[in-house]
Amino acid sequence: MLDSLDGTISLIAPAKINLALHVTGRRSDGYHLLDSLVVFARFGDRVSVKRSAADTFEMSGTFGSRLPDDEDNLVLQARNALRRRFPEQAIPVAIHLEKYLPIASGIGGGSSDAAATLRALAALWRVEADVAQLAEIGLPLGADVPMCLQGRPLVAKGIGEDIERLAAFPHLPMVLANSGVSISTPQVFAVLERRDNPPLPEMPDLFTVGDVCTYLAETGNHLFSAAEKLTPAIGDTMNALQNTTPRLVRMSGSGGTCFAIYDSDADAEAAAAKLKQSNPDWFVVATNSVMEGD
Repeated sequence: MLDSLDGTISLIAPAKINLALHVTGRRSDGYHLLDSLVVFARFGDRVSVKRSAADTFEMSGTFGSRLPDDEDNLVLQARNALRRRFPEQAIPVAIHLEKYLPIASGIGGGSSDAAATLRALAALWRVEADVAQLAEIGLPLGADVPMCLQGRPLVAKGIGEDIERLAAFPHLPMVLANSGVSISTPQVFAVLERRDNPPLPEMPDLFTVGDVCTYLAETGNHLFSAAEKLTPAIGDTMNALQNTTPRLVRMSGSGGTCFAIYDSDADAEAAAAKLKQSNPDWFVVATNSVMEGD
């Protein structure tokens, strides 16, 4: 968290990476039950908040012009939800969202923006709300908001609200890539062929990149086939990443962002440079995972 001289509080809203995502069932209300191993990248959007005479909201960044700036934006929904819970402390605020993550791309950009907004405003307004209380406020905004409030390696179950943080998890060098596709998560779930898959296998202690990749080989992303059916271009992204000789390639969430894991940050940087050169219009970034204690 950055607190500047003018009172601005600024937070990174990191990309959420589903290393593995199993669909294990479906509730009577239509929500799907998941079992997912999740990490967060050091790369993401940025949310900044400060006191103001009246509420304002502005956006910038690579993808800022592609989002609504009205009440459909999850940042404003998060502001309004926290204000309803703490009306006496909720003074007017100026919010600035720097949007660097592609829209509707399977890496939790909107949910992470909402989570960062809740955390930043809770600090600015000095409300007494811990992560669990913020998660309760954020869950109606999206099932991914509670896990994005954690921002550290975790296993998420249920619809995403049942969270177990992982105290020990290795540093993962990775590349995120998206060829420019946006995918509707409800549409992906609608064309799933199976919704009663087994949960993630029991997780051993994971100390190295090799340990993680060995474990992930026993898992999958059960949304991949449905997403690729809707948007075949995801296969092109997967193939392009595979050509950079990573340890593992997979789609995150409901797509269409894919990720590749490498042995070192230098390998990830070299792979990203190669991918950008051959696909200059793609979203490509070399990053690594945030670990507990960072």
